[in-house]
Amino acid sequence: MNRRRTGALLAALLCLLTGCAGSTTPADTSYMPPEEERLVIYTSHKEEVWWPIVKEFEERTGIWVDVVTGGSSQLLEQIRQEREAPRADVMFGGGVESLESYSDCLEPYACSEKAQIPERYRSEKDLWTPFSSLPVVLIYNTKLVDPTWLTSWSDLLSDRFRGKIAFADPSVSGSSFTSLVTYLDAMEQPPEKCLPQLAASLEDRQLDSSGDVLSAVAQGSDWVGITLEETALQWIAAGEDLGMVYPSDGTSSVPDGSALVAGAPHRENAEKFLDFTVSLDVQQLLARQFYRRPVREDVETGKTLVPLSELKLVDYDVEWASRERESLLMSWAFYLGGEEEL
Repeated sequence: MNRRRTGALLAALLCLLTGCAGSTTPADTSYMPPEEERLVIYTSHKEEVWWPIVKEFEERTGIWVDVVTGGSSQLLEQIRQEREAPRADVMFGGGVESLESYSDCLEPYACSEKAQIPERYRSEKDLWTPFSSLPVVLIYNTKLVDPTWLTSWSDLLSDRFRGKIAFADPSVSGSSFTSLVTYLDAMEQPPEKCLPQLAASLEDRQLDSSGDVLSAVAQGSDWVGITLEETALQWIAAGEDLGMVYPSDGTSSVPDGSALVAGAPHRENAEKFLDFTVSLDVQQLLARQFYRRPVREDVETGKTLVPLSELKLVDYDVEWASRERESLLMSWAFYLGGEEEL
């Protein structure tokens, strides 16, 4: 058992150290168990999220887990490229609208505790299993920004913040794409009106990853940023000079999720892992340790998180966001490139 867990840790560390998904470097097969005792997970989660969950899953099931890390869009595209000969069993992480966009690479699966999950968090066709609920928030540097300056999405469009907004590339970051659609919903105007306005406020500049948003605002190279509640609360708890705002004109609380890869080599083990991600123990861990909102009705969020009932939530249409994803990203790239006269 210890040998199996050590092997999985080595595989995970190899992925993290190389910084690339889907490395073709052959593993040391002397540690590997039979195929029926293995599982391959592609994950966009940070190590502090996926590692304790994978470790506990291994200990409870005896299944050897190989972990490949990367951005959600990067990993989903890799799954598509490997469709004829799948390597992954589970995609663990990513906004559910991103998972919907790759439905041709995934297989439906209804998790065993589906009844404990509110309908608003479920996939209509069981294409994905929800993991946590993630409101979009605005953040600001408390040394540079008066809290009264930033209360809404529309405030980002003021001259005060022009060129001082941290926002990650939505074609790379799934959370950034969710943020972009949330912005459109909150502004209640067509994309051809809203997208060029935000692009102009960014001065045609975006960051490479969602993690860079927090760093840029905390360090003061940007004054404000767009990110997720969970990450913002973690940085604030760590003592960074950050403030957080739930936009008064509306935010979303779209779940991220996990999905079964079509043709998964270790399907039975993949189903066990999907069940585990929404188990009572894992969902309680999210609420207690990670500032993430659980998707089960029988788990409390605790005092740290503002009740969703107190937030103004937009009508976020996951199906529409998935269907229009490529079109929105093309339009965003067009406007960000400065092709539109305002």
